[in-house]
Amino acid sequence: MELAVTGGRVLLPDLTVTEADVLVDADDGVVREVGHDLTGDEELDASGGLVMPGLVNAHTHVAMTLLRGYADDKPLEAWLQEDIWPAEGELTPEDVRVGAELGMLEMIKSGTTAFADMYFHVPEIVDAVADAGLRARLGHGVVTVAKGTETAHDDAEESIEVAREFDGAADGRVRTAFMPHSLTTVGSDFLDEYVPQAREAGVPVHIHANETADEVDPIVAEHGMRPLAYAREHGLLEPEDFVAHGVHTTPEEHAILAETGAGVVHCPASNMKLASGMAPVQAMRDAGVSVGLGTDGAASNNDLSLFDEMRDAAMLGKLAADDASAVPAETVVEMATQGGADVAGLPGGRIEAGAAADLVVVDLDAPHLTPGHDLVSHLTYAATGSDVRHTICDGAVLMRDREVLTMDEDAVLERAETAAAELVERV
Repeated sequence: MELAVTGGRVLLPDLTVTEADVLVDADDGVVREVGHDLTGDEELDASGGLVMPGLVNAHTHVAMTLLRGYADDKPLEAWLQEDIWPAEGELTPEDVRVGAELGMLEMIKSGTTAFADMYFHVPEIVDAVADAGLRARLGHGVVTVAKGTETAHDDAEESIEVAREFDGAADGRVRTAFMPHSLTTVGSDFLDEYVPQAREAGVPVHIHANETADEVDPIVAEHGMRPLAYAREHGLLEPEDFVAHGVHTTPEEHAILAETGAGVVHCPASNMKLASGMAPVQAMRDAGVSVGLGTDGAASNNDLSLFDEMRDAAMLGKLAADDASAVPAETVVEMATQGGADVAGLPGGRIEAGAAADLVVVDLDAPHLTPGHDLVSHLTYAATGSDVRHTICDGAVLMRDREVLTMDEDAVLERAETAAAELVERV
């Protein structure tokens, strides 16, 4: 079956905009053609809109939607230890399924078609991805500190087993990774033992790194080297690997990332809210580092809209560089599409023949998007998630005219309200 997205303008891979139709092979999930007067078995009206690649949320914890607004206005370590980890200790597999569904509903409605997620009860998230129709890189987050040896090994082994079992699930829309939480929450002996197992399984490694000064200083003090040098010494930072945050990084670490090909996911809203710092995004890109964009979890953001994140990335990037020309609109749109797809190792991010048919249509008929001097500028500085009219992933229409077709929106919201209230009572 062929789907024709017609009557709009199209954002091409070089970030130019042209009037064109897009023909999608819905069975194979790929773009067949970008051209004029295209027809298909089904039509999706893009008139008055911009057809662009689906956004890629390259780092999040999607089920944390249940903790949205639960604990705010604290630094990272206090926030985690006093509020988030105790609450997460009470989450059931069903809670994670409900929270994941809520997050995916939010992402579909705000133009995200692919995401990378680190959490637990991953089989529930896999099932939710399969039903929602999105694309994802999933993994079980590992923490070994403050645990007995057997329990810590069980945690690491679960991450490897999840990565092996579910890679290729949901008709290939789910890919996996080994996901140690961070360089300070996972011991070096565990990295030495389990990273090689991830290599044998053929899956990448995703880890938090250099998010705060408190994650940098202990490694420097104990090992006499910067965190990313330490990570490389323990088998991390292969080309398919990617790290979240990278806030407190140095030119020497940027050189390591560029040399190894490992990517970074920038999470500006979470970094600002937790006062973690300003990632040197322009310096990373100047050094040749691949950079994607992520929201982090909804408890530290507090939404999963990549459009909000794009604006934050541009603004914060200029402050970090003390340069109004730094991290321009074109760079941000690339980070949220092609960059995120490349960093997370997922298809998508481009609209061209043969590319994955992950598309969204942004409605331009709005006061805040008028006049249309520069649509790439508008995507970064003016558009919002609610401007998304249609969402397509893998050739399937997930949302048409703001109606989500793969999920019962009212039921998802009701279940989430109930699960969140019961979670707070348990905590």
